[in-house]
Amino acid sequence: MYSKKNLMIFLLVIINCQTLFANNSINNLDEITVTANKIEENIKDVPQSITIIDAETIENKGIKTVSDVIDIIPNMYMNPENHGGAINFRGLNTSMFTNSNPIVIYVDGVPTSSRNAFEISMENIEKIEVLRGPQGTLYGKDAIGGVINIITKAPANETNGSIGFEYGTNNYNRETFNINTPILKDKLFLNLNSEISSDEGWITNNYNGNDKAAKENSYKLGSSLYFKATDNFSTKLVIKREKRKNYWGNYSVMQNVVSLDQFSKNSVKNANFDMPTIENNEIDTQSLNLKYETDNYLIEAITSHKDTDFKSTYDIDFTANTSLDGSFMTRNTNTETYTNEIRVSNKSENLRWIGGVYFDSEKIKEDPYSQTLYVSGVKAAYANATSSSDNSTSAIFTQMMIPLNSSFDLTLGARYQRVKKEIDMTVDGSSSFDFNADKTWDVFIPKGALSYKINDNLSTYLSVSKGYMAGGFNSFASSSNVENNRFEPQKSTNYEIGIKSIFDNLILNASIFRMNINDIHIYKQVLGNYYTDNADKAHSQGIEFDFTYLPTDTIEVNGALGFIDTKYDSYDAGDYNFSGNKIENTPSHTASLSISYYHPSGFYARGDIKNQGSLYFYDDRQKKFLKNKGYTTIDAKVGYKYSNFDIFAYAKNLTNEEYITYYQSSSIVSLATFADQRTIGIGLRYRF
Repeated sequence: MYSKKNLMIFLLVIINCQTLFANNSINNLDEITVTANKIEENIKDVPQSITIIDAETIENKGIKTVSDVIDIIPNMYMNPENHGGAINFRGLNTSMFTNSNPIVIYVDGVPTSSRNAFEISMENIEKIEVLRGPQGTLYGKDAIGGVINIITKAPANETNGSIGFEYGTNNYNRETFNINTPILKDKLFLNLNSEISSDEGWITNNYNGNDKAAKENSYKLGSSLYFKATDNFSTKLVIKREKRKNYWGNYSVMQNVVSLDQFSKNSVKNANFDMPTIENNEIDTQSLNLKYETDNYLIEAITSHKDTDFKSTYDIDFTANTSLDGSFMTRNTNTETYTNEIRVSNKSENLRWIGGVYFDSEKIKEDPYSQTLYVSGVKAAYANATSSSDNSTSAIFTQMMIPLNSSFDLTLGARYQRVKKEIDMTVDGSSSFDFNADKTWDVFIPKGALSYKINDNLSTYLSVSKGYMAGGFNSFASSSNVENNRFEPQKSTNYEIGIKSIFDNLILNASIFRMNINDIHIYKQVLGNYYTDNADKAHSQGIEFDFTYLPTDTIEVNGALGFIDTKYDSYDAGDYNFSGNKIENTPSHTASLSISYYHPSGFYARGDIKNQGSLYFYDDRQKKFLKNKGYTTIDAKVGYKYSNFDIFAYAKNLTNEEYITYYQSSSIVSLATFADQRTIGIGLRYRF
């Protein structure tokens, strides 16, 4: 288990490596290009914290999900068990009834912020850029914490791709396929990719026939058609379909919990659900990118359509043989989103600028969103909120990178944004009523950064940026009163000082940040119903280090370390005052270390250590915050590459560490989810 001694040992390992990390497998670390500002730049010239993960690292490390990416980012935490994927970064949490994470994912310029749509395929990926800190100026609403920018592989005139198979603990299966091929040389190119996986889980539901619980199965299918019409004009059409189904869950269930130490992982292995608990998520995405490029300018237009259909049913008390047997909750949410962005940028080596406009429209239907309560076999209560929401966003943005002299560069950016939301809801149950409301929010999101180039290998920067997460309406209204069911936008001001050093075999980055947060979105329960509300003020402050080091041609060392302190400065919930408490779901620190060895003969091996500090979960029954202990996990992988084949074996959570990943408590029940047990697997990948 986690202890101060474990942390000190971990820190000493990092110190002995004499550096601290990003994440690359690139031979020449001085030639890393990023598109953080939506234009190509060398990473050392961008005045912000960025982690780069290239295609080789994605494959060698076994990165399969967004959660795997987040595991190696300092001060970032994701709980995949929380009805989709809820993220915390630098003290910023998911906004539950906008369904928006504080980190927005962009895949080739197409945005995804909903926690229900964070299942992104890692096939055909060229690199991933994780931009840390508010990115609202260029990336818009909800990028209050940062952006995960995913760039797919460019087309080529030679057919290439891969086929992969994996098998592991709990009858885990995963099959992948990816092919890039030209249809017309230099003109028309096709990509097809797929990922199919299933897992029976390590939990048994003893209520009805010893059924395997916590099962998962999913598939992700993608295709793209790239057409280079002329030397200047190109277009890319992308079509994707993703489906995931989860059964039951890794839940440990108790009543009248006082401390998280009362939960035991052994109690999770044998669950007892009398009602099915299932999440079924289907996502269809289409996008079109038009690009016109000259020697001096780049004009790009990106339009997308995404349809997310999330259907779920939950046992209301997550156990059986109680007076509430037969009680359940149901929530079906369909979200249809259209986005459009047009931007223009120049290619000057001196003054660089980018500007554009952005529009989106979103329609959300909740039907049903219900609770059915049985007491001793008799139906005692029923409530259902069916609603239709229409949301729209329009924005204009610009950013300039101004060289003041040979050493100083100034970055100035601004975005003016308007968000409009409307909701039409009917609540049926013990009290029935209609709730209709609309609201428009206008916001100005500026950014400024000053960078100083000390020499060719060392630079430093100072930045101030505003963050913004849209407000909205609760999806289950408590009454027809608009003020009681609306929550305001969350806003932040982020101050950051950083230093970057890039040498032939070493990248070393460090930053210090302070974030002041107003109207922070919080999640609370009132009489069995859940709501989003605003707490007045909070802050977070901390430090982050990251490094990549290549001591030899065959060894690579990566590492990251983040420390953070958070606090609600003013949080009066009416019946309770939580001012002075730490922000929930925020680890006190995160640390990771990876060591990889690649032999010219084809043999390779790697070890990955992750250490996460303690954090607090909110307990609504006790109206207090419960402390969750930290933990350390170890992953390992060995393999052999011969010709076009890659044969490997791996282990996740090698020491079988037991730790809680999620906690929720109500007047009915308290439940905690535990991380997966040790898993072992083997795999084969063929490249062509």
